[in-house]
Amino acid sequence: MGKKGSEGIQSQAGLVRYFDSESDKSLKIGPKFVIGLAVGFTILVTVLNTFLSVA
Repeated sequence: MGKKGSEGIQSQAGLVRYFDSESDKSLKIGPKFVIGLAVGFTILVTVLNTFLSVA
């Protein structure tokens, strides 16, 4: 039973170290851009599927 209690702390420590080491040189993309890109891609696929369908 003692092992289960210590595993939670060790697994969370890696996440904290990962997020603390963000670089200023990395590409930063906002959540609105990602949602807009997904919506735009969905509309593009729907329009192309409508106009280019063979059936």
